[in-house]
Amino acid sequence: MEELVWMVFFLAFVVQLTYMLFVFGRLAFFHKRTSSEKLSDSLEGVTVLVAARDELENLQKQLPVLMNQDYPNFEVLYVNDRSRDDSEDWLREQEGTYPNLKTVHVRYTPDHVTSKKYALTLGIKVASHDVILLTDADCVPVSDQWIRRMTAPVRSKNKTFALGHGAYLEQPGLLNKLIQFETLLTALYYISFGLWRAPIMGVGRNLCYRRSFFMEKKAFKGLWHLVGGDDDLFVNKYADKDNTAVVIHPESITVSMPKTSFRDFLIQKKRHFQAGKYYRLKDKLKLGIYTFTHLVFWVSGLALLATQRAWEPIALIFGLVLLRAIVQYAILRNAKMKLEGMGKVLWTMFFDFMYLIYFWTVGTKGYLSKTVKWK
Repeated sequence: MEELVWMVFFLAFVVQLTYMLFVFGRLAFFHKRTSSEKLSDSLEGVTVLVAARDELENLQKQLPVLMNQDYPNFEVLYVNDRSRDDSEDWLREQEGTYPNLKTVHVRYTPDHVTSKKYALTLGIKVASHDVILLTDADCVPVSDQWIRRMTAPVRSKNKTFALGHGAYLEQPGLLNKLIQFETLLTALYYISFGLWRAPIMGVGRNLCYRRSFFMEKKAFKGLWHLVGGDDDLFVNKYADKDNTAVVIHPESITVSMPKTSFRDFLIQKKRHFQAGKYYRLKDKLKLGIYTFTHLVFWVSGLALLATQRAWEPIALIFGLVLLRAIVQYAILRNAKMKLEGMGKVLWTMFFDFMYLIYFWTVGTKGYLSKTVKWK
């Protein structure tokens, strides 16, 4: 029996290292910006689309930043989804200040659809431009080059989708450190696979696609009944090796306000995990093999440690755990540098173990749940 556990431990280690070096390493070690990634000269019009509900405070922070973008031909379109605060009155006032601001006010949501998808669909239908750049109300671009960077593949490379990174504001506390780790790891997943021309998902905090493609596919057909999935499932359903590009540049990212309580964070993640069960089978396998061997590596390693008496096998186990931790640290540090322009990552082994517990508890609950809400 012990020999079998050793075999499982070694196999999990090999699979983990293979993913880290050859899949995630594509972003962390081998990706270099080329001349084709420079700012495009094409100035096709862009609609920045934000669906919001009861987000007045965030809108007041976000709108001036969006309007300060260094791009000559864009509009900002807010879809105000049945807000109970003063968002509608404030937005109407701002329309007098900004001529390229457009607003849509949702009064009701049909019973057979979910609210955020309905709001986004209304916004996309009335958008003035074919290039749609999506973000959330609590997100702020870090640069005035955000529109140029994020839309360049769609405008100039004939791509349908451009997938960007949506980071979270760094704050003190254990929860924020876990959020930073989880967000970076998620970005590492979908951007690395995107570089391998095998896209699996995107995030609505920073996502660009063609309005014409959206309308051609009849909006969220087949996804209306799901609360989430307006971003990751839509990309998962239609993105492929030819129509999708990833945008990797510190000027292309957005930063969002993170959750400040574990309860709110877990509710948010429950919704995200629920969407994951609707991914294509091949994409479930891409992610599932890595996450499953992550679990097996730790469980089998701890099981072996509990039964060993000689120092040689104990040293071997610790050596492999340490080697994996060093490689993971290098991967995350370099990936963060490529995506955000900074490479500070701390306590990766600790948060790797925390993430393991979080993923298999919250993830399982979210996967099996049928009762989640947008707001």
